[in-house]
Amino acid sequence: MIKKVIKKGNLNDNFRKEINSAYWLTKSVKERIEAVEMLRRQYDGNTARLQRVVRVIQR
Repeated sequence: MIKKVIKKGNLNDNFRKEINSAYWLTKSVKERIEAVEMLRRQYDGNTARLQRVVRVIQR
């Protein structure tokens, strides 16, 4: 079983920003893009294409 760990802190803390930046700078460009893609899939779903939006305006 996976143990859940929760850390509570201030998001504006400079120390945390430095640690986060240092972590991502150790990753390759490919790994960073894959991480962004994973976050995008979590937010938008597993769609490979952008949604099409049509708006009909009557004069």
